[in-house]
Amino acid sequence: MKYQFSEFTKHWISIMAASLVLILVVFISLPGPLSLVQASDEKTYKTLKLFTEVLEELEKNYVDEVGGEELIHNAIKGMVGNLDPHSSFMPPEAFDDLQDDTKGEFSGIGIVITMKEGILTVVSPIEGTPAYKAGIQAGDIIIKIDELSTKDMPLWEAVGKMRGPRHKEVVITVIREGEISPLEFSLKRDLIPMTSVRSAVLKPGYGYLRITNFRMNTIDDMEKHLGKLEADNDGLKGLVIDLRDNPGGLLDQAIKVSDLFLDQGSIVSIKGRLEKNTQVFNAYPGEENRDYPIVILINGGSASASEIVAGALQDHSRALILGTPSFGKGSVQTVRPLKDGFGIKYTIARYYTPNGRSIQGKGIQPDIEVEFEIIEKKERKATVFDRMMKEKDLKNSLKPEGSDKEKARKKNKEKSRQILDAEQLVKDAQVKRALDILVSYGVFSKLNGR
Repeated sequence: MKYQFSEFTKHWISIMAASLVLILVVFISLPGPLSLVQASDEKTYKTLKLFTEVLEELEKNYVDEVGGEELIHNAIKGMVGNLDPHSSFMPPEAFDDLQDDTKGEFSGIGIVITMKEGILTVVSPIEGTPAYKAGIQAGDIIIKIDELSTKDMPLWEAVGKMRGPRHKEVVITVIREGEISPLEFSLKRDLIPMTSVRSAVLKPGYGYLRITNFRMNTIDDMEKHLGKLEADNDGLKGLVIDLRDNPGGLLDQAIKVSDLFLDQGSIVSIKGRLEKNTQVFNAYPGEENRDYPIVILINGGSASASEIVAGALQDHSRALILGTPSFGKGSVQTVRPLKDGFGIKYTIARYYTPNGRSIQGKGIQPDIEVEFEIIEKKERKATVFDRMMKEKDLKNSLKPEGSDKEKARKKNKEKSRQILDAEQLVKDAQVKRALDILVSYGVFSKLNGR
């Protein structure tokens, strides 16, 4: 008896067949110069015939009963997923989760992941989240989620398994370079913070801005924090912008952040196979004059939108880049909704810095390479010079301007307005080096009469 396809499979095949017949009729009627295109479509037609043969064989003879719908969805996943690590076919639940990444609030462990050579890899933990607090690092390879192997697990499925009800535990097992055995982390899911910008005053006149990711409200947060730093310090002498472990986000937000510090020229260009996917984004003069020196901090967890900002300001000689090389994600994805709640995300172009550098696979190279380190205070024996009496030690010596109580009151008031602890920040070797560079720049500028 002749085997019959399921109704779903027959419907899907009929759509393909109708489309291909139309294509072939059109190309057969066209003149010779299009023969190569026609040959290509005939080859595609033959390959699709092979596909339907395999589909029929599996539906008919596979050891367990499998439906045509499941087989076709898996085929589409493979087709899209094998293009590059950032392209994927998503079922409705995964497509909904994707929308939450840039808006709305969701509960999870707070890491950005990617498929690197088919391996589930951490791009970076999001600051302030369970993963960040537990010590998960950029570059960690996730081999298990709740004892379930991640081998051949689609990216969207891994994301779905790590998200879930707040305070419910999930166990992540990772392999880390330099560690002999796998590391296991028991993490309680929590609400992922949506605030993307925080700030502090490192010392009077020198500001610090930490951008954790690029979301829909990043430019608004950036302008608010930057305006406050500038107002409170009567204008800044220098600024540190921290993009470490910032996995990126929305392209338009990265462009707007870059434009805060640039008055002209290109910020980034994207180049795709199609003309509609090729575009140059330019900077325009702003209302504020922000000509103070800037140091941008990056590391291996700085990706995508972070690399756009760092690359733009580096190429325009507007900022000095300090830290370690960035991640190297220089591709542009688009998201398209499909019928029945499905969606597809796929790569349409590559990013290029103003000087035409491709970020893809190379990343941004720092002008000054400095490894991350927490500076610890080292005990030392007092020298004879340390023991020498100072003016302040003399009996009845004059106190500096402003009493101790007044100074303490001002310090506490200033501290209470800061979101980040400046004293802790300057124990970070990269932040301290950035601050030293900015202060030195100010000193030499005065010496040169600038």
